[in-house]
Amino acid sequence: MLKEKLNEDLKKYMKEKNTLALNTVRLVIADIKNKEIEKNSELTDEEILQIIRKQIKTREDSIQQFKSAGRDDLANKEAQEIEILKKYLPEDLTDEELDKIIQETIKELNASSKKDFGRVIKEVIQKVQGRADNKKISELISKKLG
Repeated sequence: MLKEKLNEDLKKYMKEKNTLALNTVRLVIADIKNKEIEKNSELTDEEILQIIRKQIKTREDSIQQFKSAGRDDLANKEAQEIEILKKYLPEDLTDEELDKIIQETIKELNASSKKDFGRVIKEVIQKVQGRADNKKISELISKKLG
């Protein structure tokens, strides 16, 4: 389970005195605990992956802000944290694999116009389970239903 992996890595980073990785993993674990308290039950691996993706997105936004402020040192730190977090995500789908899933879904749902966009994107996102960027999925579906 992903939560156990994070806790094992936390201990490993403590022993290695890797403060950057340690602090990054600590933040993820804190977010998980907060969500579990909020939800009043254990999180699934999929929910944990959503937390990790959200943290990556936050850091990507921070990088843009730091670069525009001329703070490359902070931008680099955020980039290193993103690399640490990406280790916990499943392998992303290739463009070909994603395209194939989208085409199959459009065929399954008999989608033919922009009106079907909502149904198609909902189904595709469920199928890929976070192994592709939602923005990318949206763009590809728009082109196909265009």
